[in-house]
Amino acid sequence: MRQTNNTYPKVYLYRRIVQAKLFIDTNYADNINLDDIADESYFSKFHFLRQFKRIYGKTPHQYLINVRVEIAMQLLRTDIPVTDVCFSVGFESLSSFSGLFKRIVGLTPSAYLTQQQQIKKQILQTPLKFVPSCFADKNGWTQKSNFEEVM
Repeated sequence: MRQTNNTYPKVYLYRRIVQAKLFIDTNYADNINLDDIADESYFSKFHFLRQFKRIYGKTPHQYLINVRVEIAMQLLRTDIPVTDVCFSVGFESLSSFSGLFKRIVGLTPSAYLTQQQQIKKQILQTPLKFVPSCFADKNGWTQKSNFEEVM
């Protein structure tokens, strides 16, 4: 008697959902919608929506927003202006970008940019404060080093 492998269809279906997720990861800055993403997985959009949410715990749209905000955070850390970041990650409106960013991060994009600039300034002024003490001790940086904060 021939045994059938029930895991193969599941793996195949998961691959299709992952393929759609990777499509979002790659095309986050483009004007993509549920139809575009579902087409990547070769599911109907309603079946795809259910499967994606079951696997990732959020809808494809929620996932797309999170990807865009994560990339925006990375760009803001490099001192790119908020407006440029907004449009480069795929948002069409500065106000919707700011609102979603604040809801997810807890700060407006401008406040986040300012915070990151202050952190960079503090790192330049007192770098040893940003190095784990065990690492600094191991390398002898806490004993008469060239760092200004150590005496």
